[in-house]
Amino acid sequence: MSPRITRVKAICTAPDGIRLVVVKVETSDPGLYGLGCATFTQRPLAVVTAIESYLEPFLLGRDADDIEDIYQTAYVSSYWRSGPVLNNALSGVDQALWDIKGKRAGMPVYQLLGGKSRNAASLYAHASGRDFAEVEDRARQFIDQGYRYVRCQVALPGYSTYGSTMGPSPAGQPAHLRVEQEPWEPGPYCRLVPRLFDHLRSRLGEEVELLHDVHERVPPIQAIQLARDLEPYRLFFLEDPFAPEDVDYFRTLRQQSPIPIAMGELFVNQAEYVPLIRDRLIDFIRVHI
Repeated sequence: MSPRITRVKAICTAPDGIRLVVVKVETSDPGLYGLGCATFTQRPLAVVTAIESYLEPFLLGRDADDIEDIYQTAYVSSYWRSGPVLNNALSGVDQALWDIKGKRAGMPVYQLLGGKSRNAASLYAHASGRDFAEVEDRARQFIDQGYRYVRCQVALPGYSTYGSTMGPSPAGQPAHLRVEQEPWEPGPYCRLVPRLFDHLRSRLGEEVELLHDVHERVPPIQAIQLARDLEPYRLFFLEDPFAPEDVDYFRTLRQQSPIPIAMGELFVNQAEYVPLIRDRLIDFIRVHI
């Protein structure tokens, strides 16, 4: 007899200061439970409410084996759907149910989904700094550790930004929230980044793969120009050049630049990927694992 869902619990934690939400689904079988990640770092308590106030009452008593049925019915149950709060909550439940199924089968979930297709996967490290020399130094440290892919960001002095290390303020406030910094301006950023990669490529050589994340921070037309300006430095990929609401610009970018593109970190629905993959408008899918 299949186990029934008896409890759905949200667990908040923050290893290394990163706010995470873990879903724990308990079952009628003693000691059998599953864990899943439901993290929405910027709004963790909203996800907790969605899990404990809405999903748990909906799931209690259901067959833990009915993963697809649970996902589909929970997905449409709110009528208004596909937002980051509810979809992160549902994602955590879905992972927890697969965790339960894997435990019952006595094998890792990837085996249930068809097994692995390779023995290892390449990783990238993130090198950031206050200036070009500091970024270069950190990139070299990663290269010496064996990394072949390095994502690089540099601080933009005087401007609020994300993706570079400036250190906390005396009150412990993150650098990108310091009130004394100027509001974000895309122009100086778009002029600085090509200079960064000119510096890095000339000093690190051609063997290392360099990456950069735009973080959707510039208007689409400037993002297209930035991509073209970065072409001489042969990036492995340029990440998130456009916001999710500006995905139509990917077609224009593809027509104007050969630079490889990664996208998807801000997507909250698998359907958002479909047109970009179908029309070959991106090269790498960015997802949280």
